[in-house]
Amino acid sequence: MPFTNMGANMGEPVKSGLVEVNGAELYYEIRGNGPRIALISGAEGDAEEYLGVAELLDDDFTVLTYDRRAFSRSPRPADYAGTTVEQQADDAAALIEALDFAPTLVWGNSSGAIIALGLVLRHPELVQKTMLHEPPLFPGADDYTQVLAWLKQATTNGKVPFLRMLTGDEVYDGFSEGYRNRLEADRTWIEYEFDVFEYYRPSDEQLAAVQKPTVVLYGSESAPFFGEAARWLAERLGTKASVIPGGHGVHYDLPEEVVKVIKSHLSA
Repeated sequence: MPFTNMGANMGEPVKSGLVEVNGAELYYEIRGNGPRIALISGAEGDAEEYLGVAELLDDDFTVLTYDRRAFSRSPRPADYAGTTVEQQADDAAALIEALDFAPTLVWGNSSGAIIALGLVLRHPELVQKTMLHEPPLFPGADDYTQVLAWLKQATTNGKVPFLRMLTGDEVYDGFSEGYRNRLEADRTWIEYEFDVFEYYRPSDEQLAAVQKPTVVLYGSESAPFFGEAARWLAERLGTKASVIPGGHGVHYDLPEEVVKVIKSHLSA
């Protein structure tokens, strides 16, 4: 069910619609021209998470964003009882194929980085290069029980207070009304994904066998856990994790830094 709306940059149209994949309908947006890049959302699960980044990229890239299964404008399947990283990776792959978007660069943040990792492991033929920003892989933490306890405490009052803490009130209050409404209505992350995705653990053999270029990143202002997890993963991929400015929500408050990283790794 494709339709279009006008983008923020120079009145360029944004292609959007719903595509049925793997028994679910996924809402997507495509904007810009140039090399393809797919941006995979984390706990927000919503394409608008990357709006600031996408609007800075769309002069030089064709950018795909989407609402993940059961989030926002992607209707929750009638029999929905939860999901897995593998299913989410297969969703991303099916969407990329349905939109004829392969091969593509891939950027994922947080849970989206775990999904992007699953994508390159399960569907490498669709991927040109993968950039993983702060995948919260608990196996890579020195004391994952302490990290999990902190996360559970931080999310006691739900997703929105957690996001406000993560982004700061000024950034959160700057979101569009529609985006804030969708975030406030969401229960998918807390009820079905939190304390599930974090235990995703590909084998060392699977990680060592990855052939597509994969970049692992963490922020200079992020909690130590994210650096530990990034270094743990990078070692098993045969590379080194890189530090970039900002924290876990760098795509919100420093989108230009994300764009700089993406362009530098494309040229590399």
